[in-house]
Amino acid sequence: MTTRLATAKQLISKGFLTVALSFAVAISAVGNNELKIPDLGSSAGTVFSAEYEHQLGRTWLKMFRSQVNVYEDPIMQRYVENLVYELVEFSELQDRRIEVVIVNNPTMNAFAVPGGVIGIHTGLFQFAQTEDQFASVIAHEIAHLSQRHFSRRVEFAKTQQPLALAGLLAGLVLIATTGSDMGLAALTATQAATQDAALRYSRGNEQEADRIGMQTLALSGRNPAATPAMFEQMLRAARYASSNRIPEFLRTHPLSESRISDTKNRLLQYPPRQSKPSLDFHLMKAKVQVDLADSPETAVAQFKSQEASEQIFPEAHEYGLALALSAAGR
Repeated sequence: MTTRLATAKQLISKGFLTVALSFAVAISAVGNNELKIPDLGSSAGTVFSAEYEHQLGRTWLKMFRSQVNVYEDPIMQRYVENLVYELVEFSELQDRRIEVVIVNNPTMNAFAVPGGVIGIHTGLFQFAQTEDQFASVIAHEIAHLSQRHFSRRVEFAKTQQPLALAGLLAGLVLIATTGSDMGLAALTATQAATQDAALRYSRGNEQEADRIGMQTLALSGRNPAATPAMFEQMLRAARYASSNRIPEFLRTHPLSESRISDTKNRLLQYPPRQSKPSLDFHLMKAKVQVDLADSPETAVAQFKSQEASEQIFPEAHEYGLALALSAAGR
């Protein structure tokens, strides 16, 4: 399993680096040749139009599929798409042209790309204990799209550039005129202030996505308490991971005790609700367990070591065992 994790991690790292570079080129190409970026108006506006983001997302997805090991399973694809579309119906998302991509990777991760692209790593099934917990992550990503966080982040970066440049120039002046460490200190302080502002802005976006994601869960008839419950699952996973193996989701979505407390406090505005067990979710969970095992025989041993009678859905356990036996040629 360690070897599989390392290989997957290298693949994703290499793939995302290539995709990121290609995406930067795509932004330039699409912007120059096909789309016109509207003039930046008030601070309440966004840099990119919805149509621009849509085309940008589809360009990114083509590059992504060519670089990453996409999970080609029609049963899983249909399940995730149905869940995404159900949540979108109760969200604030205006442009509902959604594209779902599933990545065959054991890490706990999900992501949203401007233009309606939502990605799920198969490893996320291993960490979610209920369908509502799994749905809470998707609702969070939908909230990033509905609130146009990509465009707003670009707009924020544009407002920070003059301040960062002013600080940089001031530091260079000090270096040139005094020849002391004061200039270097000024440069360092400017970089730190810029990074701090970006971090605080990013955290604000995450809190907004938490709030709106919980709202989407509640409106769809699901249990909003699944959001802090899933966060606690993630935090436990992070504590057991070494410093260089922090789950991918937590690298892009920093988690803290205060954030968990914040989502628990938000539950006070919702009536208590129980999560309904989902057979479909547990069937998909069993399928992923087989696919992510070191070998089919390992998967067979894992399912045989578990008592079917102890499972929420014994038929999901039997389904997983049958898949493992079939993969092992038995």
